[in-house]
Amino acid sequence: QGQLVESGGGLVQAGGSLRLSCVASGRTFSHYHMGWFRQPPGKEREFVAAISWGSRTTYYEDSVKGRFTISRDNDKNTLYLQMNSLKPEDTAVYYCNSIVNYGINPPPASGPWGQGTQVTVSS
Repeated sequence: QGQLVESGGGLVQAGGSLRLSCVASGRTFSHYHMGWFRQPPGKEREFVAAISWGSRTTYYEDSVKGRFTISRDNDKNTLYLQMNSLKPEDTAVYYCNSIVNYGINPPPASGPWGQGTQVTVSS
């Protein structure tokens, strides 16, 4: 199934920005639709954003539209999430994963989860 390693999280003030990265190994990254998910404190994991295998299309959870941008570099086996205008409610552990049934909102994830990266937004 391969391995996913997320990074780029941290502590930021409301209104700030962060860029998350997810490096995939052990799988043919360019063959998979990919997505970002997050798990807020005390809540279940939820969908954030998705991108098709060739970067042709993307879609987002409503609360992050216009603030977050998902992208990928297939040559580097890397998925990105640019997060701008961050809000305290964006505080969560962020995960990446491959997606099945691309186009469904929220889409189901496939494969094992990585360790995630913590994003904390202070007010």
